[in-house]
Amino acid sequence: MSDLILYLGITAVGYFIGSRVRKYKDKLSWTGKVQTVAITCLVLLMGMRMGSNREITENLKTIGITAFVITVCAMVLSIAAITLARKVRGIDRYGRLQPRNKKAAIDIQEKEAFEEIEKAAEVVEAQEESKKGGMNVMTLLILGAVIAGMLIGYFVIRSAFQGNMESFDSMAGLGIKIGLCLLLLFVGIDLGLDGTVIENFRKVGFRILVFPVVVVIATLVGASVSGMLMGLSFKEAAAVGAGFGWYTLAPGIIMEAGYLTASAVSFLHNVMRELFSILLIPMVAQKIGYIETTGMPGAAAMDVCLPIVEKSTRSDIAVYSFVSGVILSILVPVLVPLIIG
Repeated sequence: MSDLILYLGITAVGYFIGSRVRKYKDKLSWTGKVQTVAITCLVLLMGMRMGSNREITENLKTIGITAFVITVCAMVLSIAAITLARKVRGIDRYGRLQPRNKKAAIDIQEKEAFEEIEKAAEVVEAQEESKKGGMNVMTLLILGAVIAGMLIGYFVIRSAFQGNMESFDSMAGLGIKIGLCLLLLFVGIDLGLDGTVIENFRKVGFRILVFPVVVVIATLVGASVSGMLMGLSFKEAAAVGAGFGWYTLAPGIIMEAGYLTASAVSFLHNVMRELFSILLIPMVAQKIGYIETTGMPGAAAMDVCLPIVEKSTRSDIAVYSFVSGVILSILVPVLVPLIIG
Protein backbone atom coordinates (compact mmCIF):
# COMPACT_ATOMS: atom_id res chain seq x y z
CA MET A 1 0.00 0.00 0.00
CA SER A 2 2.93 2.34 0.66
CA ASP A 3 4.10 1.82 -2.95
CA LEU A 4 0.59 2.58 -4.17
CA ILE A 5 0.59 5.87 -2.24
CA LEU A 6 4.09 6.68 -3.52
CA TYR A 7 3.15 6.11 -7.17
CA LEU A 8 -0.04 8.12 -6.83
CA GLY A 9 1.88 10.94 -5.20
CA ILE A 10 4.66 10.99 -7.81
CA THR A 11 2.14 11.09 -10.66
CA ALA A 12 0.19 13.87 -8.94
CA VAL A 13 3.40 15.91 -8.53
CA GLY A 14 4.17 15.41 -12.22
CA TYR A 15 0.67 16.50 -13.19
CA PHE A 16 1.00 19.63 -11.04
CA ILE A 17 4.34 20.50 -12.67
CA GLY A 18 2.96 19.86 -16.16
CA SER A 19 -0.11 21.99 -15.55
CA ARG A 20 2.11 24.89 -14.44
CA VAL A 21 4.39 24.79 -17.50
CA ARG A 22 1.65 24.11 -20.05
CA LYS A 23 2.43 27.30 -21.98
CA TYR A 24 5.91 25.90 -22.70
CA LYS A 25 4.53 22.62 -24.08
CA ASP A 26 6.21 23.01 -27.47
CA LYS A 27 9.62 23.32 -25.82
CA LEU A 28 9.16 20.15 -23.72
CA SER A 29 9.00 17.58 -26.50
CA TRP A 30 12.25 16.11 -25.15
CA THR A 31 10.32 14.48 -22.29
CA GLY A 32 9.25 11.70 -24.68
CA LYS A 33 12.88 10.80 -25.38
CA VAL A 34 13.62 10.74 -21.65
CA GLN A 35 10.73 8.30 -21.15
CA THR A 36 12.05 6.03 -23.90
CA VAL A 37 15.51 5.90 -22.34
CA ALA A 38 14.06 5.33 -18.86
CA ILE A 39 11.77 2.52 -20.09
CA THR A 40 14.71 0.80 -21.81
CA CYS A 41 16.90 1.00 -18.68
CA LEU A 42 14.05 -0.22 -16.47
CA VAL A 43 13.26 -3.21 -18.71
CA LEU A 44 16.97 -4.06 -18.92
CA LEU A 45 17.20 -4.11 -15.12
CA MET A 46 14.04 -6.23 -14.85
CA GLY A 47 15.53 -8.69 -17.34
CA MET A 48 18.75 -8.89 -15.31
CA ARG A 49 16.78 -9.60 -12.17
CA MET A 50 14.77 -12.37 -13.85
CA GLY A 51 17.82 -13.93 -15.49
CA SER A 52 19.70 -14.03 -12.20
CA ASN A 53 16.79 -15.61 -10.29
CA ARG A 54 17.25 -19.37 -10.10
CA GLU A 55 13.59 -19.88 -9.20
CA ILE A 56 12.56 -18.48 -12.56
CA THR A 57 15.18 -20.18 -14.76
CA GLU A 58 15.06 -23.59 -13.06
CA ASN A 59 11.25 -23.80 -13.04
CA LEU A 60 10.77 -22.80 -16.66
CA LYS A 61 10.75 -26.43 -17.83
CA THR A 62 8.44 -27.81 -15.14
CA ILE A 63 5.81 -25.15 -14.52
CA GLY A 64 6.48 -22.68 -17.30
CA ILE A 65 3.92 -24.21 -19.66
CA THR A 66 1.19 -24.01 -17.02
CA ALA A 67 2.00 -20.38 -16.30
CA PHE A 68 2.14 -19.62 -20.02
CA VAL A 69 -1.28 -21.14 -20.72
CA ILE A 70 -2.88 -19.29 -17.82
CA THR A 71 -1.26 -16.02 -18.91
CA VAL A 72 -2.42 -16.29 -22.51
CA CYS A 73 -5.99 -17.20 -21.52
CA ALA A 74 -6.24 -14.41 -18.94
CA MET A 75 -4.85 -11.76 -21.30
CA VAL A 76 -6.88 -12.82 -24.35
CA LEU A 77 -10.12 -12.89 -22.37
CA SER A 78 -9.29 -9.50 -20.80
CA ILE A 79 -8.78 -7.94 -24.23
CA ALA A 80 -12.00 -9.52 -25.55
CA ALA A 81 -13.98 -8.39 -22.49
CA ILE A 82 -12.75 -4.80 -22.83
CA THR A 83 -13.58 -4.77 -26.54
CA LEU A 84 -17.12 -5.93 -25.78
CA ALA A 85 -17.49 -3.45 -22.89
CA ARG A 86 -16.28 -0.43 -24.85
CA LYS A 87 -18.59 -1.25 -27.77
CA VAL A 88 -21.54 -1.55 -25.37
CA ARG A 89 -20.54 1.79 -23.83
CA GLY A 90 -20.26 3.45 -27.25
CA ILE A 91 -16.48 3.97 -27.30
CA ASP A 92 -14.47 3.44 -30.49
CA ARG A 93 -11.09 1.73 -30.86
CA TYR A 94 -9.26 5.02 -30.27
CA GLY A 95 -10.97 5.53 -26.91
CA ARG A 96 -13.35 8.19 -28.21
CA LEU A 97 -16.91 8.35 -26.98
CA GLN A 98 -19.37 7.82 -29.85
CA PRO A 99 -23.07 8.67 -29.86
CA ARG A 100 -25.17 5.51 -29.91
CA ASN A 101 -27.46 6.86 -32.59
CA LYS A 102 -26.50 10.05 -34.37
CA LYS A 103 -30.05 10.52 -35.65
CA ALA A 104 -31.59 10.20 -32.22
CA ALA A 105 -31.41 12.64 -29.35
CA ILE A 106 -28.40 12.07 -27.10
CA ASP A 107 -27.95 12.75 -23.45
CA ILE A 108 -26.40 16.23 -23.06
CA GLN A 109 -23.50 15.05 -20.93
CA GLU A 110 -22.66 12.26 -23.37
CA LYS A 111 -22.87 14.66 -26.30
CA GLU A 112 -20.53 17.15 -24.63
CA ALA A 113 -18.05 14.39 -23.85
CA PHE A 114 -18.21 13.14 -27.43
CA GLU A 115 -17.58 16.59 -28.86
CA GLU A 116 -14.72 17.30 -26.46
CA ILE A 117 -12.91 14.05 -27.16
CA GLU A 118 -13.64 14.35 -30.88
CA LYS A 119 -11.52 17.51 -30.98
CA ALA A 120 -8.48 15.56 -29.87
CA ALA A 121 -9.39 12.75 -32.24
CA GLU A 122 -9.08 14.90 -35.36
CA VAL A 123 -5.31 14.46 -35.36
CA VAL A 124 -5.28 10.81 -34.28
CA GLU A 125 -5.90 9.28 -37.71
CA ALA A 126 -3.29 11.58 -39.26
CA GLN A 127 -0.75 10.38 -36.70
CA GLU A 128 -1.47 6.67 -37.04
CA GLU A 129 0.80 6.00 -40.01
CA SER A 130 3.71 7.93 -38.54
CA LYS A 131 3.16 6.21 -35.20
CA LYS A 132 3.35 2.69 -36.59
CA GLY A 133 7.04 2.83 -37.40
CA GLY A 134 7.84 4.28 -33.97
CA MET A 135 5.81 1.59 -32.22
CA ASN A 136 7.68 -1.16 -34.09
CA VAL A 137 11.01 0.38 -33.11
CA MET A 138 9.80 0.66 -29.52
CA THR A 139 8.76 -3.00 -29.45
CA LEU A 140 12.11 -4.15 -30.83
CA LEU A 141 13.95 -1.91 -28.38
CA ILE A 142 12.06 -3.34 -25.41
CA LEU A 143 12.46 -6.94 -26.63
CA GLY A 144 16.18 -6.42 -27.09
CA ALA A 145 16.52 -4.91 -23.62
CA VAL A 146 14.66 -7.85 -22.01
CA ILE A 147 16.79 -10.47 -23.79
CA ALA A 148 20.02 -8.60 -23.06
CA GLY A 149 19.03 -8.16 -19.42
CA MET A 150 18.23 -11.86 -18.93
CA LEU A 151 21.50 -12.91 -20.55
CA ILE A 152 23.46 -10.52 -18.35
CA GLY A 153 21.58 -11.74 -15.29
CA TYR A 154 22.18 -15.41 -16.10
CA PHE A 155 25.83 -15.29 -17.17
CA VAL A 156 27.21 -12.25 -15.33
CA ILE A 157 25.15 -11.38 -12.25
CA ARG A 158 25.02 -14.95 -10.96
CA SER A 159 28.82 -15.19 -11.02
CA ALA A 160 29.47 -11.69 -9.69
CA PHE A 161 27.02 -12.05 -6.80
CA GLN A 162 27.44 -15.76 -6.10
CA GLY A 163 26.42 -16.42 -2.53
CA ASN A 164 25.16 -12.87 -2.11
CA MET A 165 22.17 -12.61 -4.46
CA GLU A 166 20.18 -10.84 -1.74
CA SER A 167 22.46 -7.84 -2.20
CA PHE A 168 21.82 -7.70 -5.94
CA ASP A 169 18.06 -8.19 -5.47
CA SER A 170 18.04 -5.31 -3.01
CA MET A 171 19.94 -3.00 -5.35
CA ALA A 172 17.88 -4.06 -8.36
CA GLY A 173 14.65 -3.53 -6.43
CA LEU A 174 15.76 -0.04 -5.46
CA GLY A 175 16.79 0.73 -9.03
CA ILE A 176 13.44 -0.45 -10.39
CA LYS A 177 11.55 1.64 -7.85
CA ILE A 178 13.59 4.75 -8.71
CA GLY A 179 13.04 4.09 -12.41
CA LEU A 180 9.31 3.71 -11.90
CA CYS A 181 9.14 6.96 -9.95
CA LEU A 182 11.01 8.77 -12.73
CA LEU A 183 8.71 7.36 -15.40
CA LEU A 184 5.56 8.16 -13.44
CA LEU A 185 6.81 11.70 -12.86
CA PHE A 186 7.12 12.25 -16.61
CA VAL A 187 3.78 10.55 -17.27
CA GLY A 188 2.22 12.99 -14.81
CA ILE A 189 3.96 15.88 -16.55
CA ASP A 190 2.55 14.73 -19.90
CA LEU A 191 -0.93 14.51 -18.41
CA GLY A 192 -0.55 18.01 -16.98
CA LEU A 193 0.71 19.39 -20.29
CA ASP A 194 -2.24 17.83 -22.12
CA GLY A 195 -4.65 19.78 -19.95
CA THR A 196 -7.84 17.98 -21.02
CA VAL A 197 -7.48 14.71 -19.11
CA ILE A 198 -9.30 15.68 -15.92
CA GLU A 199 -12.08 17.39 -17.87
CA ASN A 200 -12.56 14.34 -20.10
CA PHE A 201 -12.57 12.03 -17.08
CA ARG A 202 -15.16 14.22 -15.36
CA LYS A 203 -17.42 14.10 -18.39
CA VAL A 204 -17.01 10.38 -19.02
CA GLY A 205 -17.50 9.71 -15.28
CA PHE A 206 -18.00 6.23 -13.88
CA ARG A 207 -17.95 4.78 -17.39
CA ILE A 208 -14.22 4.27 -16.82
CA LEU A 209 -14.81 1.80 -13.95
CA VAL A 210 -16.45 -0.69 -16.30
CA PHE A 211 -13.09 -1.72 -17.71
CA PRO A 212 -11.23 -2.85 -14.56
CA VAL A 213 -14.39 -4.74 -13.51
CA VAL A 214 -14.50 -6.74 -16.75
CA VAL A 215 -10.72 -7.35 -16.51
CA VAL A 216 -11.20 -8.87 -13.04
CA ILE A 217 -14.00 -11.15 -14.25
CA ALA A 218 -12.21 -12.18 -17.46
CA THR A 219 -8.91 -12.85 -15.68
CA LEU A 220 -10.47 -15.01 -12.96
CA VAL A 221 -12.52 -17.00 -15.49
CA GLY A 222 -9.57 -17.49 -17.85
CA ALA A 223 -7.13 -18.44 -15.08
CA SER A 224 -9.57 -20.79 -13.33
CA VAL A 225 -10.58 -22.76 -16.43
CA SER A 226 -7.10 -23.00 -17.97
CA GLY A 227 -5.46 -23.70 -14.59
CA MET A 228 -7.77 -26.62 -13.85
CA LEU A 229 -7.12 -28.04 -17.32
CA MET A 230 -3.39 -27.90 -16.49
CA GLY A 231 -3.83 -29.81 -13.22
CA LEU A 232 -4.34 -27.13 -10.58
CA SER A 233 -7.34 -27.09 -8.25
CA PHE A 234 -10.01 -24.44 -8.75
CA LYS A 235 -8.91 -22.28 -5.84
CA GLU A 236 -5.22 -22.59 -6.76
CA ALA A 237 -5.91 -21.52 -10.35
CA ALA A 238 -8.22 -18.68 -9.28
CA ALA A 239 -5.67 -17.44 -6.73
CA VAL A 240 -2.98 -17.44 -9.42
CA GLY A 241 -5.20 -15.29 -11.64
CA ALA A 242 -6.09 -12.97 -8.77
CA GLY A 243 -2.46 -11.85 -8.64
CA PHE A 244 -3.25 -9.61 -11.65
CA GLY A 245 0.43 -9.37 -12.56
CA TRP A 246 1.67 -8.41 -9.06
CA TYR A 247 4.48 -10.98 -8.85
CA THR A 248 6.02 -9.56 -5.67
CA LEU A 249 2.89 -10.08 -3.56
CA ALA A 250 0.55 -12.82 -4.82
CA PRO A 251 3.11 -15.71 -4.85
CA GLY A 252 4.09 -14.96 -1.24
CA ILE A 253 0.48 -15.08 -0.06
CA ILE A 254 -0.11 -18.38 -1.87
CA MET A 255 3.13 -19.88 -0.54
CA GLU A 256 2.27 -18.83 3.00
CA ALA A 257 -0.98 -20.79 2.65
CA GLY A 258 1.06 -23.92 1.85
CA TYR A 259 0.55 -24.18 -1.92
CA LEU A 260 4.14 -24.26 -3.16
CA THR A 261 3.45 -25.36 -6.74
CA ALA A 262 0.70 -22.81 -7.17
CA SER A 263 3.04 -20.17 -5.72
CA ALA A 264 5.69 -20.96 -8.34
CA VAL A 265 3.08 -20.90 -11.13
CA SER A 266 1.79 -17.58 -9.76
CA PHE A 267 5.26 -16.07 -9.80
CA LEU A 268 5.96 -17.07 -13.39
CA HIS A 269 2.44 -16.19 -14.57
CA ASN A 270 2.60 -12.69 -13.12
CA VAL A 271 6.09 -12.11 -14.53
CA MET A 272 4.88 -13.31 -17.93
CA ARG A 273 1.80 -11.12 -17.83
CA GLU A 274 3.88 -8.04 -17.20
CA LEU A 275 6.56 -9.01 -19.73
CA PHE A 276 4.09 -9.97 -22.48
CA SER A 277 2.21 -6.72 -21.89
CA ILE A 278 5.38 -4.67 -22.27
CA LEU A 279 6.05 -6.37 -25.60
CA LEU A 280 2.48 -6.45 -26.97
CA ILE A 281 0.95 -3.13 -25.87
CA PRO A 282 2.16 -1.22 -28.97
CA MET A 283 0.80 -3.89 -31.33
CA VAL A 284 -2.57 -4.17 -29.53
CA ALA A 285 -2.93 -0.38 -29.63
CA GLN A 286 -2.45 -0.42 -33.40
CA LYS A 287 -4.46 -3.49 -34.34
CA ILE A 288 -7.23 -3.83 -31.73
CA GLY A 289 -7.85 -0.76 -29.62
CA TYR A 290 -6.39 1.81 -27.26
CA ILE A 291 -8.38 0.94 -24.14
CA GLU A 292 -7.60 -2.76 -24.59
CA THR A 293 -3.96 -1.99 -23.76
CA THR A 294 -4.99 -0.95 -20.24
CA GLY A 295 -6.35 -4.38 -19.30
CA MET A 296 -3.47 -6.53 -20.49
CA PRO A 297 -0.92 -5.76 -17.70
CA GLY A 298 -3.33 -6.07 -14.76
CA ALA A 299 -1.91 -4.25 -11.75
CA ALA A 300 1.15 -3.14 -13.75
CA ALA A 301 -1.11 -0.83 -15.77
CA MET A 302 -0.54 1.82 -13.10
CA ASP A 303 3.26 1.69 -12.97
CA VAL A 304 5.59 -0.34 -15.21
CA CYS A 305 3.27 -0.41 -18.22
CA LEU A 306 1.69 3.02 -17.78
CA PRO A 307 4.40 4.91 -19.72
CA ILE A 308 4.21 2.33 -22.52
CA VAL A 309 0.42 2.65 -22.70
CA GLU A 310 0.69 6.42 -22.84
CA LYS A 311 3.44 6.33 -25.45
CA SER A 312 1.51 3.82 -27.59
CA THR A 313 -1.83 5.67 -27.39
CA ARG A 314 -2.56 9.15 -25.98
CA SER A 315 -2.22 10.93 -22.66
CA ASP A 316 -5.92 10.66 -21.84
CA ILE A 317 -5.83 6.85 -22.27
CA ALA A 318 -3.27 6.81 -19.45
CA VAL A 319 -6.16 7.76 -17.14
CA TYR A 320 -7.93 4.51 -18.00
CA SER A 321 -4.69 2.61 -17.46
CA PHE A 322 -3.89 4.23 -14.13
CA VAL A 323 -7.40 3.77 -12.71
CA SER A 324 -7.48 0.12 -13.83
CA GLY A 325 -4.06 -0.57 -12.31
CA VAL A 326 -4.98 1.10 -9.00
CA ILE A 327 -8.22 -0.88 -8.64
CA LEU A 328 -6.55 -4.20 -9.49
CA SER A 329 -3.64 -3.47 -7.12
CA ILE A 330 -6.07 -2.83 -4.29
CA LEU A 331 -7.92 -6.08 -5.05
CA VAL A 332 -4.81 -8.34 -5.02
CA PRO A 333 -4.25 -8.38 -1.22
CA VAL A 334 -8.01 -8.86 -0.78
CA LEU A 335 -8.87 -11.52 -3.37
CA VAL A 336 -5.77 -13.76 -3.20
CA PRO A 337 -6.01 -14.62 0.52
CA LEU A 338 -9.79 -14.80 0.27
CA ILE A 339 -9.64 -17.35 -2.57
CA ILE A 340 -6.69 -19.45 -1.38
CA GLY A 341 -7.96 -19.50 2.21
